[in-house]
Amino acid sequence: MKAAYLKLSVFAAMFLIIAVLLAPALVTAEDAAAPVQAAAAAVPAPTPAPKLDTGDTAWMIVATALVMLMSIPGLALFYGGLAKTKDSLNTMAMTFVTFCIVSLLWVIYGYPLSFGTDMGGLIGSTEKLFLKGVGSNSLFGTIPEFIFIVYQLTFAAITVALASGAYIERMKFSAWVLFSIFWMTLVYIPVAHWVWGGGFLAKLGALDFAGGTVVHVNAGIAALVGALVLGKRRAKAIMPGNLTLVITGAGLLWFGWFGFNAGSALGANGLAGAAFINTNTAAAVAALAWMFIEWKHSGKPTVLGLASGAVGGLVAITPAAGFVNIMGAIVIGIAAGIIPFYAVAKLKPLLGYDDTLDAFGIHGIGGTLGAILTGVFADPAINPAGTGLLYGNPGQLWTQIIAVGVTVLYSGIMTFIIFMVIKVVVGIRVDAEEESVGLDESQHGERAYNN
Repeated sequence: MKAAYLKLSVFAAMFLIIAVLLAPALVTAEDAAAPVQAAAAAVPAPTPAPKLDTGDTAWMIVATALVMLMSIPGLALFYGGLAKTKDSLNTMAMTFVTFCIVSLLWVIYGYPLSFGTDMGGLIGSTEKLFLKGVGSNSLFGTIPEFIFIVYQLTFAAITVALASGAYIERMKFSAWVLFSIFWMTLVYIPVAHWVWGGGFLAKLGALDFAGGTVVHVNAGIAALVGALVLGKRRAKAIMPGNLTLVITGAGLLWFGWFGFNAGSALGANGLAGAAFINTNTAAAVAALAWMFIEWKHSGKPTVLGLASGAVGGLVAITPAAGFVNIMGAIVIGIAAGIIPFYAVAKLKPLLGYDDTLDAFGIHGIGGTLGAILTGVFADPAINPAGTGLLYGNPGQLWTQIIAVGVTVLYSGIMTFIIFMVIKVVVGIRVDAEEESVGLDESQHGERAYNN
């Protein structure tokens, strides 16, 4: 445990150093943007009245359902199949209960604090607590506000659930329930507001089409910190408990990801089409890249490697999906198949942390990769809202690095604090006997497989 805390301290020190180095750039970027913002404010553009579009609405209802599918059953099956058979049901239950918890908290305070009127660049206002003032005629752009609320709810739910992949097979279920509440409230909501709700990272110009920093970097760093605090499992699984569930879950994730990325256009339009094709391309390329590099290193192309590569590609293209052209998607896919592979196969053994299902290696590393490469490949011909390094805006790359650094630092520190609080309240880890028996029986009194 001392070694784990030592490693955690090293990571924390690295994050603080990054923050110190990036702080002057953040101030400079804000100062540089001030004259432009002032000029824009001097000549306000007329704002057209919102108008409901039935095509956009129909698509967003479908996209919302697709993202819900990513959690239950997609992620639940993917993670459950990767776990030991005696821990499979508990692993699925972690995703299931998190979706339920977030579904309730989001409509109470999650939505207004994330997307309410900006307060100092840090958090949204409380004017829409319990969805006060939101009616059937309320619009967000061209869709009903109720649909936008549920769409964003599904993002919050899967982000929290992603972190569980690093904690399974040794974390108390009661601790996970508390973690879901605290982490959504204290980590996801602020970061979502900073990037998507008009907070300081949005004002800085950070690009995140569907969740590179908000979802994957955020959850990936939480996974790493939690894995270090929890410590290593007493018995590591050599092979997944059920590979057929893994492939089924991966397929459902891929399918649902079209709602995740294409849905982030918030309309049935050309931008959604670009995000759709970029998502599929990057996932396929990353799966092939992972397969070939694993084939070279281990002598066999595993089905698990194909699934892992596809998920890595989906993760990396997420922030870039609505900003890059097809060549950018291909390059991001190649990088997402290679770099996370080495993070899982080389970095994890080198540093010695026990990230059970490689949530950090795939989501943390892949999300960082995608967020930064968005600053390189963002093509204004695809989306005028983003121009990257290759198209004449080198400053965008630096902005992306700042956004990643801020997310890493905040998520890492807050996750550590949350774990320390939970440790005092209910404890965070099951005892040796419960871990040996398996968390299905020790935490739920059930078995995933009874034959």
